[in-house]
Amino acid sequence: MYYNSIIETIGNTPLIKLNTLNEGIEGTILAKVEYFNPGNSVKDRIAIKMVEDAEKDGRLRPGGTIIEGTSGNTGMGLALAAVAKGYKCIFTLADKQSQEKIDILRAVGAEVVVCPTNVPPEDPRSYYSVAKKYNETIPNSFYPNQYDNLSNQAAHYETTGPEIWEQTEGKITHFAAGVGTGGTVSGVSKYLKEQNADVFTLGIDTYGSVFKKYKETGEFDEKEVFPYLTEGIGEDILPKNVDFDLIDEFIKVTDKDAAIMARRLAREEGLFIGWSCGSAMHGALRWARKNLKKDDLMVVLLPDHGTRYLGKIYNDSWMKDHGYLEKREFATAQDILRNRNGSSELTTIPADTSVGEAIKILNQQAISQIPVTENDEFVGSLTDSKLLHKLIEEPELRSEPVSKLMDKPFQFVSPRDTLDVLSSLIDKENKALLVRDQLNQVHIITQSDLLMAMSS
Repeated sequence: MYYNSIIETIGNTPLIKLNTLNEGIEGTILAKVEYFNPGNSVKDRIAIKMVEDAEKDGRLRPGGTIIEGTSGNTGMGLALAAVAKGYKCIFTLADKQSQEKIDILRAVGAEVVVCPTNVPPEDPRSYYSVAKKYNETIPNSFYPNQYDNLSNQAAHYETTGPEIWEQTEGKITHFAAGVGTGGTVSGVSKYLKEQNADVFTLGIDTYGSVFKKYKETGEFDEKEVFPYLTEGIGEDILPKNVDFDLIDEFIKVTDKDAAIMARRLAREEGLFIGWSCGSAMHGALRWARKNLKKDDLMVVLLPDHGTRYLGKIYNDSWMKDHGYLEKREFATAQDILRNRNGSSELTTIPADTSVGEAIKILNQQAISQIPVTENDEFVGSLTDSKLLHKLIEEPELRSEPVSKLMDKPFQFVSPRDTLDVLSSLIDKENKALLVRDQLNQVHIITQSDLLMAMSS
């Protein structure tokens, strides 16, 4: 079996169960992982639907140009459709979008125009307005307008919703997704509620967006609108694809919480996903901890791939600059010594001790490494693995003093150094660390001590 073009591979993405991040939650959490689409995002689905619907009614003709305002992912889907069908593409993006998205669009042959973020939608410089202007001035061009084009919602009603229903064997009770253009959450929700009216739909919004307050009050409050960094979620307009009657509740997620959750999904679940995926999962898990029951099954849609955000949320320097890098609490060297079982007295050997005698001490003490001293100074170190290799090569070394084959002294660290720092200092050349306590006593910290601290 083979496909006639890349666009035939769109859809049928997997559901993957959470195994770590769902700790403490009753019920089952499944992720609908949309980066398995060829353009690595859920937007591939709407791109092909909007293009083919436009072809059918004559809005898009052979040799035409597709022009769209996008946060990047819809542009990628449209670009793939354009490659397969022979169209040109021009995309407008807000300048908050990642450089990776811009580079990817250019790589598949699109022209990219970057517009300012911090202007209202009606401003002629906004990416909405610039896209419309290009459409008005370029002959034989098609402006899909994913925000108000109901083919967007229809794509998910026809594909994503049925997939989720079939994959869960109709057992789904809750659906959660980020809300941007609204097509995904509304299209999927419409289909699921037609199968079972009790399916609960949770919309994930971001601070700086109007959706949550509009759902709760019916008021479009411009005071709610302010710049935010998360891409592909929230809006300062009300797209026609957002059907508020199909969304039971909204929950808001901060840029920081979304970024941290995205990194946790990669590290703890092996799901290397995008920034708004972190929004969707953080919001869904927060809601689920209070509301999900034992027999409930929640599906959380994760729209895109982490490669779009390598220069942002997956870049430690960028995360630190924005105050987003999660702070993990690590044990200190002092904690390790305090929690150690048994004697903490350090065993050392003088530099003139014979190698044979040093081996006996290692065996008697059941230790793998030992500091070497001379005149109360730490002058070297011995490890059993290195001793073994040297004695195999030169057995006569047994009678020589350890000063002849000792390695450099173990490094001293501060009692306040944390586990992450300590682990970075232990390597092939430095098998242990030394630390001096408040009473001026010296203690050794080994790889075993670090592993023990990690597991506690």
